[in-house]
Amino acid sequence: MMLAYRLVRLIETHSERLAEGLLVKWQACERCQDYKKVPPQEFRQRVYEIYHNLGEWLLGKKEEDIARRYTEIGARREAQGVPLSQLIFAIVLVREHLWDYLKHETTLERPVEAFGELELLQLLEQFFDRAIYYAALGYERAQAAHTAGREEAEKGMAEHVVGR
Repeated sequence: MMLAYRLVRLIETHSERLAEGLLVKWQACERCQDYKKVPPQEFRQRVYEIYHNLGEWLLGKKEEDIARRYTEIGARREAQGVPLSQLIFAIVLVREHLWDYLKHETTLERPVEAFGELELLQLLEQFFDRAIYYAALGYERAQAAHTAGREEAEKGMAEHVVGR
């Protein structure tokens, strides 16, 4: 557990650099073309918040906190016209960038350290899997609300025309 804590602290300490590096990757990513509708500063800030508060997200937050945060993000991306596939890929990109950083920055000195690293990886996987699920859920709810709103508006217009 001590290694997991040290790795989390390493990530949090370098969260600014991690967020900047991911912003560069994101801007060059061909799979995120429509995601460019999200202002770069907004994207960078969301990524920074994840990395900077990672320990809290992994150990202190409940699933309801993740659900609330990521359904909001999903709904916002839907309103910005970002396709769901690109929203999901952006979250995957955040996770992959973190893995790359950890592979580059860490070395295991003793076999027992592997257990601490595995524990951290399990917590990270669980967090990002839930982030993806709740972002997609928020996106789908926002999309359904927009569809229902359009149908209601079309119905009202049809009734108005028929009533003439």
